[in-house]
Amino acid sequence: MDLSQVKLVISDMDGTLLNHKDQVSDRFFELFKELQAHDIPFVAASGRQYYSIVSKLAPIKDDIFVIAENGGITVKGKEVLDTCTIDTETVHKLIRRMRDIEDAHIVLCGREQAYVESNHDEFLEIFKEYYTKYKNVEDLTAITEDSFFKIAVYSFGGSEETTYPQVRDIEEEVKVKVSGENWLDISHLDTDKGRALKLLQQKLNISKEETMAFGDYNNDLEMIEQAAFSFAMQNAHPNISKAAAYSTKSNVENGVEHILEQLVAIKKQLHTK
Repeated sequence: MDLSQVKLVISDMDGTLLNHKDQVSDRFFELFKELQAHDIPFVAASGRQYYSIVSKLAPIKDDIFVIAENGGITVKGKEVLDTCTIDTETVHKLIRRMRDIEDAHIVLCGREQAYVESNHDEFLEIFKEYYTKYKNVEDLTAITEDSFFKIAVYSFGGSEETTYPQVRDIEEEVKVKVSGENWLDISHLDTDKGRALKLLQQKLNISKEETMAFGDYNNDLEMIEQAAFSFAMQNAHPNISKAAAYSTKSNVENGVEHILEQLVAIKKQLHTK
């Protein structure tokens, strides 16, 4: 594993960069300064809303690339670099279908903000961890004045067991991703972190062979495949562990920082030669 080749680092957030308190460690922010010193861009890539991601990374939010909504939007500072949306008619059709599924709590993820029509207190408390800019409405299908990245569905019973089996039949029409133990995301067929990363690599003239990626769940698969230095967290879904070239410690044990420390040490050695 020759880390000297790495020129770009991309990491998922939940279950990866965020610890058991859903926070970014102080050590990561220190390592980020080291990455900057060696001209290595950092990308935060998540199924989370853009506003939620930058709230977690507030001290460096203008210095990083952000891939939000599973690749629905890519931002650097105040510049939107790319978007991939799903048409309103399809969104409304999917919402009506999801309403018929028991234990399916729906979030409509728009460019301006997120929308929910739920009055379920326990779900709303969980929802607020992932969405910082949102509106509670009476009817999601009445929302037409926004563009939409995806529909996120939370299931207390587990996404693989409860919601995914109910929507497998639409996978040729839209992208369906089990993005967490309780979350399922439905988006445009072209929307994923791998596509967004590839566009960013082209923009920065950085290859797959020069990219380091960290992930833990199925919505990270395409991103993992787009990086030669791909790391599965110890707590990763079996699909990610199988797809990644390498592994690291869990998010609770600061697995991302563990590898970044090695990367920074090698870059320092090269710099002093």
